[in-house]
Amino acid sequence: MLAPTRTAFAALVLVTTVTATAGADSPRTGAEIYSASCAACHGADGKGAPKSSVGFDVPLPDFTDCVFTTPEPDADWAATIHLGGAARAFNRKMPAFVDALSDEEIDLAIGHLRTFCKETSWPRGDLNLPRPLVTEKAFPENESVVTTVVSEESVENQFVYERRLGRRSQYEVVVPYNFQQQDGSWNRGLGDLALAVKHTLFDSLRNGTIFSVGGEMTFPTGKDDQGLGGGVTIAEPFVTASQMLPGDGFLHVHAGFEFPVSSEDPNEAYWRVAVGKTFAQNRWGRAWSPMVELLGATELGVSEDPQWDVVPQMQVTLSRRQHIMIDAGLRIPANDRSMRHTSFMMYFLWDWFDGGLLDGWR
Repeated sequence: MLAPTRTAFAALVLVTTVTATAGADSPRTGAEIYSASCAACHGADGKGAPKSSVGFDVPLPDFTDCVFTTPEPDADWAATIHLGGAARAFNRKMPAFVDALSDEEIDLAIGHLRTFCKETSWPRGDLNLPRPLVTEKAFPENESVVTTVVSEESVENQFVYERRLGRRSQYEVVVPYNFQQQDGSWNRGLGDLALAVKHTLFDSLRNGTIFSVGGEMTFPTGKDDQGLGGGVTIAEPFVTASQMLPGDGFLHVHAGFEFPVSSEDPNEAYWRVAVGKTFAQNRWGRAWSPMVELLGATELGVSEDPQWDVVPQMQVTLSRRQHIMIDAGLRIPANDRSMRHTSFMMYFLWDWFDGGLLDGWR
């Protein structure tokens, strides 16, 4: 049995039977498709029919629950309707309707399902675009990420926990554990802890745009004399925007400032851009998202040129539910190469709102 928070998605039984729909005249609207093919299981109000009516024990979703419905992109729902629950490793009580409903009819049915959530201030999951290695994206998340950066003299690891706060906000906890080579030996230990918040100011599914603001505080919990921390508290306000592009392309823009607190260290400004495109195997299968980031940073009030880096990378989903994924790439200095060297970067991401680590594989 799947976890209660996501069992609903497994039971996206948007039809009563394939044969009943296949033999009937095609309804013309999403409401008619839902009434003819879905209401017997899901109820006319979208809250799910009782067990005594449907005849099975799998919990049915409440489509009026915006917490459940809004994070899911239409593509995930369409995959489950087309190919059945097995397409996303959910319960097989959900049959496949690829031969019973056309693509247009399925899109209309999904459009009607969206009307059951009456709270329009929740950003839609279609705006939750692939995450780059460095650039922050605008969508508020429920996920955990382990990031590793390997360079000639250090191995930096970060555990990031992100949790949604209400409709449009998110908090984030960053716990680093680093290895640093110093004087021929390796030091290891806790790095500088960080806490962050992010809030969505604007989102438009119609335009494919989402814009957020946020702030982060980094605390000197690492031993700076061993190269494991910076030794100062840093305040970091930032803005980030994400944009859907034609053909499953996407764009992220992220900019901010770093202000050392009670320190004479110079303030810093940074700007980051990531662009990529998603390719899905066999339309609904594993997703591959090649991306490239351009990173810039400069110390304010200093005459030195900004530092530039390029980060080519590839993100790929691992689980059938596509809630477990990895991303790997290289951070390549574009200037000042005598002092800075190429590093390898990767992350392992778990979107835990979609299920446990062991869920959704088969």
